[in-house]
Amino acid sequence: MKKVSFAEFGGPDVLRLIDAEEPHAGPGQIRIAVRAAGVNPVDWRIREGQVLGAHPTTLPAGVGIDAAGVVDEVGEGVEGVEAGDHVFGEGADTYAEFAVLGAWARMPDGLSFEEAAGYPSVVETALRVLREVGVEPGETLLVSGASGGVGSAVLQIARDRGIKVIGTASAANQEYLRGLGALATTYGDGWAGRVRELGRVDAALDLSGSGVIPELVELTGDPRRVITIADLGAGEFGVRFSGVAGSVPDALAEAADLITRGKLHIPVEKAYTLAEAAAAHIDSKAGHTRGRRVIVV
Repeated sequence: MKKVSFAEFGGPDVLRLIDAEEPHAGPGQIRIAVRAAGVNPVDWRIREGQVLGAHPTTLPAGVGIDAAGVVDEVGEGVEGVEAGDHVFGEGADTYAEFAVLGAWARMPDGLSFEEAAGYPSVVETALRVLREVGVEPGETLLVSGASGGVGSAVLQIARDRGIKVIGTASAANQEYLRGLGALATTYGDGWAGRVRELGRVDAALDLSGSGVIPELVELTGDPRRVITIADLGAGEFGVRFSGVAGSVPDALAEAADLITRGKLHIPVEKAYTLAEAAAAHIDSKAGHTRGRRVIVV
């Protein structure tokens, strides 16, 4: 099969499309013929060699954790799924023609493979950070870097729970945020003052790692009410870095429920081929994403 791999840590140029042995489903796993794989910041962070405790890496390594596709192998002990089912979920080395998943759910009706591949770790992360930051219905949540995949999910899930949301993003993405039910403002010089004009902030999430932690602590008044998924130096300010996945099966089930109820939709901004994985990583790292980027197999 074809698979994206890297033999050394470094920039996007270390990625190679290689011929590799097909993986097979072990106990408690399934294998899918991949139709699309989600592109996540964690993918290029791992490729760069960043120290991420939840994702230890042995070289050479594959790339990708999210995928959607068609089940073609079912491991020992797995029930409720069979060959031919359309599923989305998390696994390993998903930038490939075949991948093994350890957590999955059936794709909701009407969802394309490209759309489905953008949900798994994004929704898990959104649910996890909302839980960890402790924001309650009636409170106001500030989301820094709100237009990407995780931000799009956070805004919609929070609104469904009765939480008021303020989001920061580029000027081009202001209407996108408003369309998701958020009060929107731009980042850049004076952004904290613009946020204050929109109202009190009870809790905050840093999704982009753009050096805003001190301002988020000041706006909330309590570092315990700030969570980051992108700034590894946040501990200096008493802020928690959230990088360890929670219950992925539960997150996938909730994602499917939200999508089915029409409460969650994350658009696919751009799709790439396996051979274009390096370009996908360059674009992902550049930010300014509106929704998700995916690899189409």
